[in-house]
Amino acid sequence: MKTNFLKSGLLLVLAITFASFTVLKEKQVKVKESTITWKGKKITGSHEGTINLSEGILEFTDGKLTGGNFTIDMTTIVVTDLESGSGKEKLEGHLNSDEFFGTDVFKTATFVIKDVKGQGEKYSVTGDLTIKGKTESKTFDMLVTDNSANASFEIDRTKFGIRYGSASFFNNLKDSAINDDFELNVNLKF
Repeated sequence: MKTNFLKSGLLLVLAITFASFTVLKEKQVKVKESTITWKGKKITGSHEGTINLSEGILEFTDGKLTGGNFTIDMTTIVVTDLESGSGKEKLEGHLNSDEFFGTDVFKTATFVIKDVKGQGEKYSVTGDLTIKGKTESKTFDMLVTDNSANASFEIDRTKFGIRYGSASFFNNLKDSAINDDFELNVNLKF
């Protein structure tokens, strides 16, 4: 009994000692300084724009990226390649409609980091991306330097129930077909 008590005490002391050498640091993402740009392609061209991050945190353990989570304000979708009065408002309205992101109901999208591999500046990040209430696992590369993190990757919109204009689901679209994948370029400042 006394030996078990001493072993338990020793294990507790060792656990506390090891934990005291691990430094977990959360870094708030500066949403006003961070940018997210998007690009969607179709047979006859492409469109691009921006969308705002509403909040985000990156987690570091002993200086190494280990986690984080982000919320994107889907109501801030802006088209930047069209001028006002030349289709900009129509496309923004369509992207906000139920045929695309349904921002009246689904005001935010989220990404929660579940696994990180790598070290130094280069990481492979895997997490749960939720758009329109549907969650899919997504893996991409992230470059972390000083007080910024950058990633570029593609998202298959059809996995989130966004099938409008998709040749994968509708026949005879011809020149009206819209690519299933869209690009995101994320630049986080913290």
